Amino acid sequence: SFGLTVDAVTAPPAGICAAALIGHDYKCQEFEVTTDDGYILSVQRIPEGRVGGAVKNKQPVLLQHGVLVDGMTWLLNSPSQSLALILADSGFDVWIANTRGTRFSRRHLTLDPSNPDFWNWTWDDLVSHDLPAAIDFVFKQTGQKIDYVGHSMGTLIALASFSEGKQIDKVKSAALLSPIAYLSHMTTALGVVAAQVFAGEITSLLGVAEFNPKGEPVANFLKTLCADPGLDCYDLLGSLTGKNCCLNVSTVDLFLKNEPQSTSTKNMVHLAQTVRDGVLAKYDYGNANFNVEHYGEA
Repeated sequence: SFGLTVDAVTAPPAGICAAALIGHDYKCQEFEVTTDDGYILSVQRIPEGRVGGAVKNKQPVLLQHGVLVDGMTWLLNSPSQSLALILADSGFDVWIANTRGTRFSRRHLTLDPSNPDFWNWTWDDLVSHDLPAAIDFVFKQTGQKIDYVGHSMGTLIALASFSEGKQIDKVKSAALLSPIAYLSHMTTALGVVAAQVFAGEITSLLGVAEFNPKGEPVANFLKTLCADPGLDCYDLLGSLTGKNCCLNVSTVDLFLKNEPQSTSTKNMVHLAQTVRDGVLAKYDYGNANFNVEHYGEA
């Protein structure tokens, strides 16, 4: 049942352990971690590999996914090609984080995902709330400084956190895969056009709090973008990421069964502002008064 999906809207999610690791010889534990602003996040632990058994004081490693995916991204390939399982088999104590809004982290102490307030956040809130919650939880559970592995937006939130001197007392090392901070070097046509539209904040999605890539509003948004004569959206994945060396039909099918996952529209706007402005900054409300209200400066 490798790659089994669960519809988080219509059924209670079984969790990544059940979805990805049934039939494989790995122990997998599910945890819930609540952020200081009330989001209930799903965290998985793979404490040991297929051989070797339990060993005390294994080095903990935390895997943090990027935007529009979730922790399943570390488990979609075979055990010899999935980083979480490679690390477990190599003697690490593996922990997997899942950002707010993704399939297994769609809960809050007081808010429901159908409420727009549930989606009122950007990656800067992940820096302030989700990342500290996950790192602190693993640190307290293991009593050890962690090795951190981030991918894409998972590198952005780590860099932003470290730059403010946060979490560095609990992190031993950081491995950054497809690292991003300044996004102004992006060259893929669809990515650039999408960023321009978001940053201009003229998007038809502004009334939509949840950016769900599988939902109708986002599909309509992409259709509008792809009507641009300069864009070829026949290969949608390629038009966003550029040519991919390592994908084949079966990998893409498996990916699309599990991903992409939701994020907030506000987060997409914030990432687009980073593309537009070429600087790493907090979310710009586009109005000096609003910025002063949130940050104390224009």
